[in-house]
Amino acid sequence: MIELIHIKKGFGDKVVLHDVSAVMEAGKTNLIIGSSGSGKTVLMKCMVGLFEVDEGQIKYGDQNFTAMSDVERKPIRQEIGMLFQGSALFDSMTVEQNLMFPLDMFSNMRLREKKKRVNECLDRVNLKEAHKKFPSEISGGMKKRVGIARALVLNPKYLFCDEPNSGLDPQTSMVIDKLIHELTVEYEITTIINTHDMNSVMEIGDHIVYMYQGNKQWEGSSKDIVFSKDEKLNDFIFASEFLKDAKEMRQLEMSRGKQEGS
Repeated sequence: MIELIHIKKGFGDKVVLHDVSAVMEAGKTNLIIGSSGSGKTVLMKCMVGLFEVDEGQIKYGDQNFTAMSDVERKPIRQEIGMLFQGSALFDSMTVEQNLMFPLDMFSNMRLREKKKRVNECLDRVNLKEAHKKFPSEISGGMKKRVGIARALVLNPKYLFCDEPNSGLDPQTSMVIDKLIHELTVEYEITTIINTHDMNSVMEIGDHIVYMYQGNKQWEGSSKDIVFSKDEKLNDFIFASEFLKDAKEMRQLEMSRGKQEGS
């Protein structure tokens, strides 16, 4: 669990985050959504310590991350996995070597143990035949899966994903969403996803924080969104007439389901 308590952050005279509080829950996909300039990226960077907050606290479990020095933060950072927007694989390394890199840096495993762990992670993301391939030899969706495997290789408690579906076709995006959600539940990870993808919001949004002009405008689940009356949220999620009609249809289906179940 990661708890945000009255977070404020600005750059010079510009205030980017205004008193943001939220709880990112373990075993759930926690999505941060919002338009460009809403503060969601700054919020995520504050959570991993790339930016220091001006006011408030960020707590990993019962540990106050904001009050720690860089040395004190190291054990927590070693429990964090990162999936970058462009996957950020090393082009000159094979898939196997990319996964081996965090193990070389942060573990005392023997080579045999490292290879076993790499194989386990690649098998879990269905890439057991890609060990010796270079990033240039695999597709965008495969690169994302390698990125996920690398993020998991150190058994993290926390997983941060920056636009995991960026540049992917809709079908591949659904595969990546499903994989991230499965791994989150399977390993009881606290997963935080920064996304613009509305399919992700509706399909894997266990917990959603909607940012608007630096404020937490709305908070809830994908099911809650369907019945939300927050105008700013609805204008963002259901921007087109087609999506507005789809929302009304979903409301009817869910209402009928409740009536039949009662």
